[in-house]
Amino acid sequence: MKTLEIKAVKRDGFGKKAAKAYRREGLVPCILYGGGEEVAFTVDTKAVKPLIYSPNSYIVEIEIDGKVEKAVMREVQFHPVREQILHIDFYRVQEGKPVAIAIPVRLTGNAEGVKVGGKLALSARKLVVKAMADKLPDEIVVDVTPLKVGQTIFVGDLQFEDLTFVTPATTAVCAVRVTRASRAAAN
Repeated sequence: MKTLEIKAVKRDGFGKKAAKAYRREGLVPCILYGGGEEVAFTVDTKAVKPLIYSPNSYIVEIEIDGKVEKAVMREVQFHPVREQILHIDFYRVQEGKPVAIAIPVRLTGNAEGVKVGGKLALSARKLVVKAMADKLPDEIVVDVTPLKVGQTIFVGDLQFEDLTFVTPATTAVCAVRVTRASRAAAN
């Protein structure tokens, strides 16, 4: 899995007033929790943009006052109107413990149903999986070649080594939809 390095500074001020002051300076208030003490810190808004505005998932190496912590982004809060980043929660990656993270889905192959006029539709762009940090893939690759018109691939149909799916097994990943062209080809 890809890693992203971010430099951070421990923060002293807490509460609404302090958070607004940090945001005015171009900083985002963050917290790192899990597996020990909670650490409150700030990061530069520009430093976290590749992490947030990307379809990829990353293991983040946060350098807080010289100490490097490995973490995954758990939640981001945005301003409801301006889309400004208000707060980020990070969850510490611990040795020997599995990590739950959303990983992007990539479809490969040419579906049988598309060849006769059906339309391939991706239903889930990301799936939540649980695995050891060193076993996490960059993406989940799904082969759609055997799909016929009207068929769907569900999370329960996917099998990957060293991965456990947290997303429910009944969630649709992709499907080949019926179109007028495929209906005409069937007649």
